[in-house]
Amino acid sequence: MEDEEAAAVLRTVGRQIKVWRETAGMRQAELGDAIGYGAEMVSSVERGRRIPKPDFLDRSDEVLGAGGKLSAMKEDVERARYPKKVRDLAKLEDEAVELGAYANHNMHGLLQTPEYARALYVRRRPSFTEDEIDRHVAARVARQCIFERVPAPLLTFVLEEVTLRRPIGGRMLLRQQLEHLLEISKLRHVEIQVMPTDREDHAGMAGPMRLLKLRDGKTLGHTEGQLYSRVISDPKEVQILEMRYGMIRAQALSPRESSAFIEKVMGEET
Repeated sequence: MEDEEAAAVLRTVGRQIKVWRETAGMRQAELGDAIGYGAEMVSSVERGRRIPKPDFLDRSDEVLGAGGKLSAMKEDVERARYPKKVRDLAKLEDEAVELGAYANHNMHGLLQTPEYARALYVRRRPSFTEDEIDRHVAARVARQCIFERVPAPLLTFVLEEVTLRRPIGGRMLLRQQLEHLLEISKLRHVEIQVMPTDREDHAGMAGPMRLLKLRDGKTLGHTEGQLYSRVISDPKEVQILEMRYGMIRAQALSPRESSAFIEKVMGEET
């Protein structure tokens, strides 16, 4: 685990499963056979080294007669599945009444289909394990609940033209991703813009960014690099990001023009 908060949750869940198993007079292999998992998986979960799936908890609860106590831990375990930086970012997004993001390399995470996100994580170096890929994809998709929040926050995105053309995962997967963009752009509280590659003036050359305006009136920035993820709270620095993002939006195609541009790119891919 990459953070102590998540590790503590998994250790607690593991201890509870072990206590219920021993109270029931079962060995790890016996519990594994009863719930459809191997003894090694049961051992790893009890030691807090593997993240139990909801099915694992539900079946264990039933077999061990825990009366819902193990199943009730699913929500805590689900949060622990996600990387810490994702959990921290999701908390900020939950508080946002407005979010603006500029993406210059690939589709912004909130706009990605699960298949596109998986294709990105598969290509990560050093390589993730299958469990790590599943974990990151699930975390990214879970954050997309922001589109369904009530009241709805204002969500604006500016995507570089190259993000529409780079065939992450292959041409068919890219086409599905572009179709997804067009569907999201129809939401009344979402605006998606495209920054054409031939633009001579461009205020976003310093890299991707996002701005979050929170319910309490505070505005935060967020930037990511090769090996870091940083929340920016200093008002002077946030002001610079706001200025740049405003210029980027003004320099990009309008939302209506952007939708037409995405459709044009889709036509070229067929």
